Amino acid sequence: MNDREVSLLHKACMLLAMIGLMPITAFADTSGNVSGNSFRQAKKQLVHVYSDHRTSFYAGCAYGKKGHVKANSCGYKARKNKKRGKKIEWEHVVPAWAFGHALQCWQKTVCTTSKGKSYKGRKCCGRSNDTFRAMESDMHNLVPAIGELNGDRSNYRYGMISGEPRRYGDVDFEVDFKHRVAEPAMSVRGDIARTYFYMEKVYGLNISKKQRRLFDVWNRADPVDAWEVWRNKRIMALQGNSNPYVGRFAASVKTVKRTE
Repeated sequence: MNDREVSLLHKACMLLAMIGLMPITAFADTSGNVSGNSFRQAKKQLVHVYSDHRTSFYAGCAYGKKGHVKANSCGYKARKNKKRGKKIEWEHVVPAWAFGHALQCWQKTVCTTSKGKSYKGRKCCGRSNDTFRAMESDMHNLVPAIGELNGDRSNYRYGMISGEPRRYGDVDFEVDFKHRVAEPAMSVRGDIARTYFYMEKVYGLNISKKQRRLFDVWNRADPVDAWEVWRNKRIMALQGNSNPYVGRFAASVKTVKRTE
């Protein structure tokens, strides 16, 4: 079987998994993102993945087709940046800094613009490092978040914050800027844990012992739900691989029929 035939078979199986005619675990590929997409292309595809589930990740806010946040749907109020608070941005659950900052393309000026100017960092890695490009555009690690929350979370680690000071209206999301920690709502903690486990498995992401203990607790307390299963199927059909920490529970989670 030549490469073209393998590719066609791969796509056919992914489509069967997407519409439910083949168990997602039967064609689960844990080798990582094989789409070849850029981050920009991945964001465009995610608009379709979330077309019937326009709900922001951290806040649970509804948003429109063009990404405008419906703040009244969740009681969100901007802490400081009202402009970013009006729009949805695609947030890396595992920050790009976490999987990119140790790379040579991030640390040294190994890239050059068309005008001969040298540069480094995330943009350079996205253009020169295939592994980074795959991680940056991996849709299993991308979620729709209110722009201000995405900016405030930055590349902070997830954790628990005592006192839970509410700075975003009724939204259950806290950030400790001094200690660089973000605490998400209970409803998405399991999603976060399974995303980190996925990134560890397919890309070798390092998770500290302290973080692993926390994520193990979050994974158990917030199990896989119906939307996670559908999201996983859709991403697999577009990207070529499944998150096994979600896919393994597909058969046991009750789902509702969705239009693909």
